Amino acid sequence: MPSKKAAIPQEIYQIKVTLLGTKPPIWRRLLAPAGMTMARFHEVLQIAMGWRDCHMHEFSAGDRSIGVPNPEDRLMGMPAAENERTVRLSSVLESAGAKAVYTYDFGDTWEHSLVLEKSFPADPEMTYPVCTGGKLACPPEDCGGIGGFYDLLDAIGDPTNEEHDSLLEWLDEDYDPKVFPIDDVNEVLKSMSRGRRR
Repeated sequence: MPSKKAAIPQEIYQIKVTLLGTKPPIWRRLLAPAGMTMARFHEVLQIAMGWRDCHMHEFSAGDRSIGVPNPEDRLMGMPAAENERTVRLSSVLESAGAKAVYTYDFGDTWEHSLVLEKSFPADPEMTYPVCTGGKLACPPEDCGGIGGFYDLLDAIGDPTNEEHDSLLEWLDEDYDPKVFPIDDVNEVLKSMSRGRRR
């Protein structure tokens, strides 16, 4: 009787995500399966960073553009993006040190550096994806990009600023730029994983 082949542990990527242009840096550290599609990784990034997935997005790595293909691009003679539903994380970040950029909201242009720090076999006791670290809250949606974000922080930090009260009213009342709620993020990531398994 032939013996059963032992299951090969799935490879896990440790990826550092940094919102470019932020000082001090707004960042997250994620553990995600190397075989995850870029569409699914987009969902993970949205949750980990604190975005609300209200805008278009795209991944770029070298000459590659990966996202939601737009048939009109070809009609206009523009190169179509690779379909993020069929491209795997492992084909974008192939080895330790590999880099890519994730752009969210083409108006505010939030650019995130993605760096593959290392890879290792999955721990059967762990649920992936998971966020293992991070600093500072994500900017609020539609605040005007990096410049608008820092103007907003200046205004809400200065009660004498003429926009102080209106901006505080515009923000979610529990918004604190210094707090990264990692436990909340991991709860959502865990429920996302459970939903996929059903």
